[in-house]
Amino acid sequence: MPVVNPRTSPAEPAVPKRRSSWAEAAEAADERNSSPETGPAPVIRPALAAPLPPAPETAPAVPAQPGRSTRTATRTAALATAPIPDFISSPGLFVREQKPKPVGGFRGALYQMTGGGINLGPSARQREEDELARRISRQLQGSYNTAVLSLKGGIGKTSTTVGVGLTLAEFRGDPPCAIDANPDSGDLVERALGEGLYQQQSPRTITDLLRNIESVDSLTALARYMHHAGRLHLIAGEQDPEVSDSLTAEEYLRIRKLVSGYYSVALTDCGTGVTHNAMSGILQSADNLIIAAGYAVSGAKRARSTLHWLASHGYEELARNAVVVITDKDEVSSRVDKDAIEDHLSGICRQLIAVPHDRGVADGDLVTLDALRPETRRAYREIAAAIVDGYV
Repeated sequence: MPVVNPRTSPAEPAVPKRRSSWAEAAEAADERNSSPETGPAPVIRPALAAPLPPAPETAPAVPAQPGRSTRTATRTAALATAPIPDFISSPGLFVREQKPKPVGGFRGALYQMTGGGINLGPSARQREEDELARRISRQLQGSYNTAVLSLKGGIGKTSTTVGVGLTLAEFRGDPPCAIDANPDSGDLVERALGEGLYQQQSPRTITDLLRNIESVDSLTALARYMHHAGRLHLIAGEQDPEVSDSLTAEEYLRIRKLVSGYYSVALTDCGTGVTHNAMSGILQSADNLIIAAGYAVSGAKRARSTLHWLASHGYEELARNAVVVITDKDEVSSRVDKDAIEDHLSGICRQLIAVPHDRGVADGDLVTLDALRPETRRAYREIAAAIVDGYV
């Protein structure tokens, strides 16, 4: 409030000084806002009947009040050092967070019917699916390799490789690569492309790639030796039975080193057994394992034997962090206690995931995600998320 001098005539009202800066204008606004709503503070004047006392010869010292220019400079300095809200890194300060859009079900239908006016948010099932997608699609630093193996054939090893590979290709920004290292004329590419389509293409195999590997110095050059099932890139195994078992550990490591320069995720279909020529190179370069098993008693025993073999041959870490996948490929008899088989395996691996019976897997032909049951696709998403979890 301004100081009123009783000796000064109030006849001429003070003219507001024009503010020359944003800081001075803000100061004036603050002074107005600090006044009561009834108007400016009343001016208190002394009674005219009472004479003024004589001024003493020596007036007491009055502390000097800061001038307007000093107050303005102080306020400007304070504003300059005050933190300014960041519209980019802190959008929540200015915009209310919007619920994610529900997809499908009653919540999705209600959202569509009301044009987004009623948004109950995603259901618990949708939140779980979104979390699986986040885990699968996370960014990776470097290149990683998952080996898919078993001691018994015909229990879903190759179909798991294709199903998980297609799932990784669906959710990840970078395409994955699948390598057929099966020594027994593996059919990885046939299961991903279909027998007819594969026969129409030129028979490029892992043997052809090894023969010309020194000249492969780019992804374009590597693509000449690969097959593509959508965004899943594949290296076919050797089909000639006379040379299919000739892939050595050193040759596989050369293939793996080449692939690691262009792909962040690779899957290797190892074939049946853990003692063939290339297996030591595969296990040496693997970051984690998928152990394929079945609900038959023999399949469960062989999966457990595989884990014990790994642990006793220098691969204890791989065995402990392995993901066991039980595929109900043959729709076993109701006499088989599935819970007992799962309990038999679950305590000796990082995670156990069951793939339900599905004709799209059991037929031994082309595996496509669109033809699979929702429960089967969900199982492959869980497997894909589990192996990416093992990379980080």
